[in-house]
Amino acid sequence: MVEINRHVRNIVILLVIAGLVDVVPAGGAASNTALQFLYIAFLGAFAWICTRLYREHRSWIYGLGEKRRAVGYVAVGVAALTLTATNKLWATGPGGIAWILLLCACAYAIFEVVRGAQRY
Repeated sequence: MVEINRHVRNIVILLVIAGLVDVVPAGGAASNTALQFLYIAFLGAFAWICTRLYREHRSWIYGLGEKRRAVGYVAVGVAALTLTATNKLWATGPGGIAWILLLCACAYAIFEVVRGAQRY
């Protein structure tokens, strides 16, 4: 019996599945459904991780003070909205630049909140 390398076998399986999606009628709809399921699973896992981190560090977050905590919450909210609008922002040249600037500003704001809290 001929042994096939594990990586070669996996690549062949992926190519067969891709060929089936291309050839079978409504294969594109099935792949879109599977992709949407993966997006939802990823977002659910991300929300779960964020909830866990919030619960573990709640006292530190409340110890920031109202001003720093507000800046942190606004930065996280703007980042979430920016990531949600990625497709629309990347559709235009200025939108892509705005996307990058918004995410950099959010990262800087969160960095400053954490750095300011560690100084005391």
